[in-house]
Amino acid sequence: MEPENENMKDEEPIKVAKQKKLGGIRTMPFILANEICDRFAATGFNANMITYLTEQLNMPLVKASNTLTNFGGVASFMPIFGAFIADSFAGRYWTIIIALLVYELGMIIITVSAVLPQFRPQQCPTQMNCKEASQSQLSVLYISLLLTSIGLGGTRPCVVAFAADQLDNMKLKTQAKNWNFFNWYYFLLSLSSLSAITLVVYVQDNVSWGWGLGIPTIAMVVAFVIFLIGSPIYKKLKPEGSPFVRLIQVIVAAIKKRKFDVPLDDKLLYENKELDAKISKDGRLVHSNQLRWFDKAAIITEEDTTDLNSNSPKLWRISTVHRVEELKSIIRILPIVSTGIVYVMAYSHQNSFTLMQARTMDRHLVKTSSFEIPPATMAVFDVLALIITLAIYDRLFVPFASRITKNPAGITCLQRIGVGFAISICATFVASFVEVKRKQVARDYNLLDKPTQIIPISVFWLVPQYSLHGVAGAFFYVGKLEFIYDQSPESMKSSAIALYWTANGLGQYAGTFLVTMVHKFTADRNGRNWLPDRNLNRGQLQYYYMLVTVIQVVNLVYYYVCSWLYTYKPIEHIAKDSENTDLELVVDSVVLDVTKP
Repeated sequence: MEPENENMKDEEPIKVAKQKKLGGIRTMPFILANEICDRFAATGFNANMITYLTEQLNMPLVKASNTLTNFGGVASFMPIFGAFIADSFAGRYWTIIIALLVYELGMIIITVSAVLPQFRPQQCPTQMNCKEASQSQLSVLYISLLLTSIGLGGTRPCVVAFAADQLDNMKLKTQAKNWNFFNWYYFLLSLSSLSAITLVVYVQDNVSWGWGLGIPTIAMVVAFVIFLIGSPIYKKLKPEGSPFVRLIQVIVAAIKKRKFDVPLDDKLLYENKELDAKISKDGRLVHSNQLRWFDKAAIITEEDTTDLNSNSPKLWRISTVHRVEELKSIIRILPIVSTGIVYVMAYSHQNSFTLMQARTMDRHLVKTSSFEIPPATMAVFDVLALIITLAIYDRLFVPFASRITKNPAGITCLQRIGVGFAISICATFVASFVEVKRKQVARDYNLLDKPTQIIPISVFWLVPQYSLHGVAGAFFYVGKLEFIYDQSPESMKSSAIALYWTANGLGQYAGTFLVTMVHKFTADRNGRNWLPDRNLNRGQLQYYYMLVTVIQVVNLVYYYVCSWLYTYKPIEHIAKDSENTDLELVVDSVVLDVTKP
């Protein structure tokens, strides 16, 4: 038996060594290639869908717009359920696998319906007295949109967290000067979106919808296959029970002990490293002085003593400091996340009113050419600005700023988000003056009452606002995503990123609500209002842009207060280097050695 035991002991280091080889930078090509194909497919699928619904299914414009908005809202809220499944029992890897399959099924269904004529009504080139798609034909559409929404609900909260899981958490902080995963993630995805906006939209408009939807469908198959190929080397963290249940347990325990006073010495609060080991592999959260009422959940009473002596705590009555701090971390994040609702609301008009402006303007690339830029293609300037900004930010700004701030990332995530807010304000402010210019030219040429006539003003007047929105996105979206991932509890990464998408969904609905209210309450006795149904030339779109600008200024003040009051999560980190096992306290991107005087 002794030789066998010796062999088993020899095998253990080998298993540990193999386990350590999992993950790392070598997994990034598979994960990012999957995301690139996924984003290409999603952008190509959604960018021109309004045209498919109105021209191929003969849906009225309002109904088509509401259909896409409703399913877009579903897609934004589904990540909450996807994150719950991933963090509770399925894990991020299997959640992504199943979600990709569901998304692919939805795309196959709508592609087949675009190819087979029985799934579409008779074509109506004149768009006059058209026969709308039947209920059965619309059912096929709704099923496909629902499946794609469910699929997005699984991939959106998990892919970023899964990719970051492959990298050392401390390296994400200390090596940000050399490269930043979140910057490169958005950079590559933006390139993918750019190619979809130009290539796929062209195929849909000029070749066929069968190929126009078929290409994104094939791209999703490629995404799935690439992700599977990398499976043997992925680090697949096991879920450790529902994080939502743990949060509720803390709240319930605090309510039960609401009459007890929190001790002044936080060392008297309940801690259990063994109990928290599986949900604090990167280090335990240590006590913070904010939201102290929830510390009541970690008070040790006489009633708890018997259970604690047997190491079997009743978690609906007592929680560890780490679990209390998990709840505090989520609560602290929420105000920061909520500020993004107004940002998305301000950006939402890019796909509606800005496109309507572009349709009325001269879209010739050059005066001597007959080629006209499609209105939807103007979004290229948004994406290009985002890509260029990310490249400059990562290669030039971070090295320069880090010398001044001593922060490897250049500036903090909160500062980066704030810059994004400020630039977004400039974008809507500029948009109002461009609209004044457009209407002035229309007035000069007596075209105010001729909404179908092209106004002799170049569509390139819209480039500044598109570009500013792109620059703002490079700061806001990347900063917010990195902030949420960094500041969320270790066991709730997917759930926290789901908040990111939920805020986006609420922002879209907020944009719809604002437009509805402005349309209703700015109407005069003659039926004219700021946002007219037919003739944009007789509206006051510049006032709407100014209103959005003012709302954003108020939101920026609110964000400043939230960020000023924000407390970064303090985490106890055990160095993984065998030569240096000192205990470290990590707060944001600063590492403090607490084992030395």
